[in-house]
Amino acid sequence: MTAKELQKELTWEFPDVAKAAPDQVKEAYDFAEGYKDFLGKAKTEREFTEESVKLLDEAGYRPIEKGKTYQPGDKVYYVNRGKSLIMTTFGKKPMEEGLRLNAAHIDSPRLDLKAQPLFEKDGIAYFKPHYYGGIRKYQWVTVPLAMHGVFVKKDGSVIKLNVGEEPGDPMFLITDLLPHLGAKQNGKKLTEAITGEDLNIVVGSLPFVDDSDDKIKEPVKLKALELLHEKYGVTERDFLRAEIEFVPAAKPVDIGFDRSMIGGYGQDDKVCAYPALIAEIEAKDPEYTTVTVLTDKEEIGSEGNTGLNSDYMLHYIEDLAAAYRADVREVLRNSICLSSDVGAAFDPTFPQVFEKNNSAFLGKGVSLIKYTGSRGKSGSNDASAELMNRIMNILDDHNVMWQAGELGKVDEGGGGTVAKFVAGKDINVVDLGVPVLCMHSPFELTSKMDVYSAYLAYKAFYD
Repeated sequence: MTAKELQKELTWEFPDVAKAAPDQVKEAYDFAEGYKDFLGKAKTEREFTEESVKLLDEAGYRPIEKGKTYQPGDKVYYVNRGKSLIMTTFGKKPMEEGLRLNAAHIDSPRLDLKAQPLFEKDGIAYFKPHYYGGIRKYQWVTVPLAMHGVFVKKDGSVIKLNVGEEPGDPMFLITDLLPHLGAKQNGKKLTEAITGEDLNIVVGSLPFVDDSDDKIKEPVKLKALELLHEKYGVTERDFLRAEIEFVPAAKPVDIGFDRSMIGGYGQDDKVCAYPALIAEIEAKDPEYTTVTVLTDKEEIGSEGNTGLNSDYMLHYIEDLAAAYRADVREVLRNSICLSSDVGAAFDPTFPQVFEKNNSAFLGKGVSLIKYTGSRGKSGSNDASAELMNRIMNILDDHNVMWQAGELGKVDEGGGGTVAKFVAGKDINVVDLGVPVLCMHSPFELTSKMDVYSAYLAYKAFYD
């Protein structure tokens, strides 16, 4: 055997999807259109849940009924407090043989409003936010922002807000220094140039004026409150019982002359959640019962009762097991879960923070990540060799294009996913997601080929 033949037999490189599977290019571009449309309508966890339920209802899903037994192929869902969602297609195998779970998160880094956010300073009215998740604060200045969320009135009625997304809507902005006066700011570290308290969102500059001679304190703030009251019937006190999020106003778009990439806000982790949702809907006659989880709060550690650090997913599985008189411990122990979260794509502009041989690249398919965590795998689930083998075989048997990935060099930092919380329930779990450039920025970048590969992977997992 020649050296060239031996090299071909013994070594391995992950190929570009477009080269190895050219028939998938058009399919990937077509799939991306639905994804972009959905992403533009569902920028927050509440909106993603609401839009998902619309698709589920159209596909014949019904709210799950506790204690009821279902037939193979039946489809149900459960909404947790309007901000997370679980879907199931019942399979042919007994529940004790395990479930096929897929967990993605639908929250993204953003700017939440503080409880008392509105103030006026030197003729400009502002909202004071508290940033949510791991953002690089300097990236959020001078970016057009949209206002999303809900007010809950005293009588319990809910008022939805979505300002800045439709043509003709006003938008909002955080200011930054002009370069002519930015010498001192330029000398600061990136982490110090813009602080959390500098992220003041401009909401108005027109003062309230009437015919009386009374001097009005903070007239610009009053004008903003008047407009909010006219439009939504709310007062300043209502901000105390509101959930208001500011997100980039830009719509998802194609990137590049070849339109091979998608640019948009919130792709971490909606770029995995949307393919997971569609794969779940298209699971018609699975062998194993599916449980697709679109969860909240991952960006702040999966905390709260809508995040996977709580037991809401466990309770759902307990109810499934009880309805079929199955031992829930056996159900959990025999289940397999994909933690469908994004990975870091290798960035040629900043190669110094990546270990190239163990990085995922745009256009080479969905990324299989054995472990995440920081430095010494802190905060990680570390998938077993046996589970890696099972998932690799599923992907290969269904001709899914995939690659291996890791989150940068060992000592550069790191990050976690929901995998460790799923593993804590005695479930086998591994990370499988889409590589992303500019992760956690106001405008993230993905490859259409990778998005489509994720969809094919999730379908194969359920099949």
